[in-house]
Amino acid sequence: MKLTLIALASTVAVLSLSAQAEDMPGMKMDDMTMQGMQMKQETKQAPVAKAEGTIKAINSEKHTVTIAHGAVPAVQWPAMTMGFNATPEQLAGLKIGDHVAFEFRAEGMAATIVSIKALK
Repeated sequence: MKLTLIALASTVAVLSLSAQAEDMPGMKMDDMTMQGMQMKQETKQAPVAKAEGTIKAINSEKHTVTIAHGAVPAVQWPAMTMGFNATPEQLAGLKIGDHVAFEFRAEGMAATIVSIKALK
């Protein structure tokens, strides 16, 4: 009997809250969801930076390419030689010594190639 009363009281409470939510002028239930009940956390992607450099090494197994590049003002980097993550498709056709133009995203200590092409 107690469980039935508790279940009934819970149902009434949920229905009354639902009715109140619908009666709020100018506020749709979807808006309420966005405002805190189930807010999706947005992830900000790092900006894309552009650079040119020379390929010093390619590791097809680890999907990385090491490039000696010039200064990159967009991310306040000096000229340096460093490794970048890359997809197998991006590495295809590249070889050590190629002068390349590339775009990348730097997130923490990792940098990932967005696009890369050999220059002639």
